[in-house]
Amino acid sequence: MKVDIYKTIGENCITLEDGQKIFDLIHSDLLAGHDVEIDFTNVTVFASPFLNAAIGRLLKDIKPDDLNHHLKIINLVPTGMAVLKRVIENSKEYYSN
Repeated sequence: MKVDIYKTIGENCITLEDGQKIFDLIHSDLLAGHDVEIDFTNVTVFASPFLNAAIGRLLKDIKPDDLNHHLKIINLVPTGMAVLKRVIENSKEYYSN
């Protein structure tokens, strides 16, 4: 499965609600062990609430190694990738406790 963030959300990925839309699209496929690719081409603004809702919450139900294996993030600019890494680390800690 491939999700084009720009076509689904637009160039600004900020809100929890938009993150929830992405979570709802990919969660069941990832739980079933299917590969999911998220494409951030043309997305210019990122905020941690969006990434927490879209990706961080996945770690509640999916082991980090499984998520790394099945979720591919492409065309995310370095600043977005830095926010995503922080979100994933925080989520790993939160859901492990």
